[in-house]
Amino acid sequence: MIRFLSRSTGTSPSLYANLNQSTPRCLRRCLATSATERKPLFDKILVANRGEIACRIMRTAKKLGIKTVAVFSDQDRNALHTTMADEAYLIGPAPSAESYLQQQRIIDVAKATGAAAIHPGYGFLSENSGFAEQVTNSDLTFIGPPAQAIIDMGSKSESKIIMTRAQVPVVPGYHGENQSVEFLKKEADKIGYPVLIKAVMGGGGKGMRIVEKPEDFELMLESSRREAIKSFGNDTVLVEKYITRPRHIEVQVFADKLGNAVYLFERDCSVQRRHQKILEEAPAPLLSEELRKSLGEKAVAAAKAVNYVGVGTVEFIFDTDENKFYFMEMNTRLQVEHPITEMITGTDLVQWQLEVAAGNPLPKMQDDLAINGHAFEARVYAENPENNFLPDTGPLLHMSTPAPSDIVRIETGVRAGDEVSVYYDPMISKLVVHGSDRTEALRRLRVALGEFEVVGPKTNIEFLKRLASHPAFVAAEVETGFIKKHESDLMGQAESPRPVLLALAILHLAKSDLAAARQSSPVPDPWGVLGGVRLNGVPGTRTFTFEGGVGKGTVSFGTITGNKATATVSVTDSAGNVTEFDNVTFDLTSGAELRAHIGGRLVKISVSQVGDAIHVFCDGEHAVLNIAQPAYVLAQEKKDTGGSIRTPMPCKISQVMVKAGDKVKKGQPLVILEAMKMEHVIKSPHYGTIQKVHFKAGDMVGEKKLLVDLAEE
Repeated sequence: MIRFLSRSTGTSPSLYANLNQSTPRCLRRCLATSATERKPLFDKILVANRGEIACRIMRTAKKLGIKTVAVFSDQDRNALHTTMADEAYLIGPAPSAESYLQQQRIIDVAKATGAAAIHPGYGFLSENSGFAEQVTNSDLTFIGPPAQAIIDMGSKSESKIIMTRAQVPVVPGYHGENQSVEFLKKEADKIGYPVLIKAVMGGGGKGMRIVEKPEDFELMLESSRREAIKSFGNDTVLVEKYITRPRHIEVQVFADKLGNAVYLFERDCSVQRRHQKILEEAPAPLLSEELRKSLGEKAVAAAKAVNYVGVGTVEFIFDTDENKFYFMEMNTRLQVEHPITEMITGTDLVQWQLEVAAGNPLPKMQDDLAINGHAFEARVYAENPENNFLPDTGPLLHMSTPAPSDIVRIETGVRAGDEVSVYYDPMISKLVVHGSDRTEALRRLRVALGEFEVVGPKTNIEFLKRLASHPAFVAAEVETGFIKKHESDLMGQAESPRPVLLALAILHLAKSDLAAARQSSPVPDPWGVLGGVRLNGVPGTRTFTFEGGVGKGTVSFGTITGNKATATVSVTDSAGNVTEFDNVTFDLTSGAELRAHIGGRLVKISVSQVGDAIHVFCDGEHAVLNIAQPAYVLAQEKKDTGGSIRTPMPCKISQVMVKAGDKVKKGQPLVILEAMKMEHVIKSPHYGTIQKVHFKAGDMVGEKKLLVDLAEE
């Protein structure tokens, strides 16, 4: 039976008893290689996770010639990690509790497929000591730390007691077992306000309350306990000094089973929303080399205090005012932000995990490790920054990322066409960049964010662009309250699109019209070609108006030869200013890219149209323009305030977006019609429930036919 291996397992205990970082590097390597021959890596592993981290692990496994087994839920049948693996097995319905948290099912799949080890990734079961023990008791290797280390570091209060014994500095506070309200209040009074109440089993900001003054303590304590019991089933709390201008700095540590432990320097994760990281960098800016070394050594001491094995992250809170750091907690797993550490150290931490789990020494010792340049990681989420960063869901109708390279990494588990589901974390991707220094890396981050395109759910991309360009962030004036402090700048209102973006949107619509007209008949029917555009080169004119007073424009065609067209475009912006673009030439080739010579320059942009919404991506900007509904559609919507929605004209049903029984909101798209080579979105005139849908996609329907029965609420 394979059990967790102590640091002395496989070697003579006396051989490594005095082996440490002060031992000459050549001697350490000689002793390691003489004591143990390098052990082979696993032939096959199971990845007990999903999304980008599962894909990340599989890439390294493939590089090393290790076969991978994926597990997936009903929701993830066609997910990227499912298709990347050599084998994939269904383990349950969409909810995590019924699939990715089903420990025995996962172990059963590993045994049945001949996998020798299980990699838990991060989240889900990665810090579950019971799962780690169950894996090893099943004659499998858990690619993670010993179960006891997970237990020791899983409790915020217990871990701080252990750290105090190991002489690792902790935040002043009370971390004991006495949980009476009166006692905790007295401890808070001793510490001095403001204080922080934290659930000992907490994470992600749950069960955490800041108390500014004594009279609020009991109310905040009760609130913290309520949230903690709901989230973790444990309402034990600790009380600590609240640091008013803190930075969140964490150190990457790694230990093997032979007694070696190193630190791979630190990351700054101070920029957070809802107590969750959004933009990380490595190394942490504005730290002295002396302080950096001290942080690393204390982090290694923390790992050794619990006989740690594998990859871990020791998190510190840094008091900016006093230039002191304090232990906060240890994450006993691979972190989301590990790629920036890999970028500055030239390592593959997943490969290190596999080596250590197989019983091999660390690939590098402390003297081999050095910082090379600077790296940033931006987390691209499906969320709405303007609505307190609440998650959004829905299909990824269009997704295009910067080109991966040695200095740009795209860590994702989705692609265009996939859905961001309500069941799992809404992260779409991690964008990781590297530069020779912080200035260069930050410049590359801004460029790469401008190349990141997503259409579908709302995202935080525009917010990240503003964040990466903010003068205070450029100056590295980071702290955990950064977003709140600069909220008015970061949550800026969307500006009206520039005239050239209006013109490009109009060219896209004109291009779509011409393509549809030419496809419909080689000899054009004048009734089938919109706006008098003729394919024999005779000029024609089209006018488009966008909703919300954003602007409007007119395109007047010159000649059309093959796949090239010339035109004059006149646009009127939201302020009423008119801009003329003469002698515009553009390609009529199909696809999302629009190529045009306009305003004296060649532009190659990406355009995505979803119903009446035109998404224009140009020069790092993302403009969304909604085509104003024709008067007859608006009149029909106004008329249909009862329970029926009818076709405004003869048309083809392009897409049905609802079904019987669906609850709909006012303004929600119900059906997309195609008429006169244009799409028209029929929206719900009020809140209600769909009783019946009368047609399906592809049906040809006459004028004023009943499309949907809608019961008003």
